Amino acid sequence: MEDFLTPIDKTKITRFLDLQENHLGKHIAINTGDVPDLNGLDLCIVGVCEDRAVVNNEGCALGPDAIRRSLYALDKSDFPLRLLDLGNIMPGAQVSDTYEAVAQVVRELVENDVVAIVIGGSHDLTYGQYRAYASAGTVINLTVVDESIDVYKKKERLDSKSFLYDIFTESPNFLFNFSQLAYQSYFVAPRDIAILEKLNFDFYRLGQIRENMEEVEPVMRDSSAVSFDISGIRQSDAPAVQHPTPNGLFGEEACKIARYAGISDKVTSFGLYELNPKFDDRNQTVNLAAQMIWYFIEGFYSRKNEFPVKADESFLQYAVQLDAYEHELRFLKSRKSGRWWMQIPRGSNGHTEYLLVPCSYADYEGACNNEVPDRWLKAMAKLEEV
Repeated sequence: MEDFLTPIDKTKITRFLDLQENHLGKHIAINTGDVPDLNGLDLCIVGVCEDRAVVNNEGCALGPDAIRRSLYALDKSDFPLRLLDLGNIMPGAQVSDTYEAVAQVVRELVENDVVAIVIGGSHDLTYGQYRAYASAGTVINLTVVDESIDVYKKKERLDSKSFLYDIFTESPNFLFNFSQLAYQSYFVAPRDIAILEKLNFDFYRLGQIRENMEEVEPVMRDSSAVSFDISGIRQSDAPAVQHPTPNGLFGEEACKIARYAGISDKVTSFGLYELNPKFDDRNQTVNLAAQMIWYFIEGFYSRKNEFPVKADESFLQYAVQLDAYEHELRFLKSRKSGRWWMQIPRGSNGHTEYLLVPCSYADYEGACNNEVPDRWLKAMAKLEEV
């Protein structure tokens, strides 16, 4: 990792901060020269100062250090904090070199059981985040929070509006499931939705998220990597993008989603992208981004260690028989956390095995009302493709 990382000049981050013993900045280990040993760490922050492939948001490469200044000044709370700030990945000779650097750093962290918090930089860096898993041959469930679906195919190189196309079409492909959260319909072409439908991927409009925020939790619980574009937050809460929008997530909702990602036993990397300090208003977006990371950390230290899931005595089990369906739908409810899973049947050598997929109480209620949950159908369809 040392080959890719530039140490932090701590004085530039903290010189205007009056850090006290209760602040995060007093308890975060910082790479100021030699990368510390990863043993005993839980989380690592990695900044990526890259925006050459951004579309209409030049300057977001300045985001990482701006976010650090706000993050370090937040209260530590009672976290048993074992967090290292690794410093910044600077732009490589080509943008592809930066993607490779992100992939290598995130991969090494994940393989050492350290959760990566990636601060961009432009949203196309999600491709590097994905490559961390693909390069290791690891199947990944990726979740993106954004106002648009960045699957637009261009003839030129990958960019911040097309990187999903490259992730979806890469061969060999290690993407098992993809979820798009909080997209706004007037920014999304029907063909983009059609692509996700054809691939049996999940997508939730902003209005759907707002109506029932709790439905986001099962999505995060089944995610390996999460990528959050700050553009998905409305202008009044996060103005620091070149072309903000009046609609979008509220700041509180963004923090709640970040906490859901943190509390997921399965999430091993969380990326926050596109924050452009040039357009901020009195550090409002920078402060919100720092608070989102704080909530991710708080969520991480609230994990229940329920993954991988085993159908044992720590779960209540429910069976629902639908009138027009041959399979009995089986649900599990954790006695520890109250969270729900579905058992998805799959055949193997003449025997029935089960894949456990996170779901919500609403899915169980729907099954009791003779409705097959959409999550169940999509999971079955994906298993048939494997």
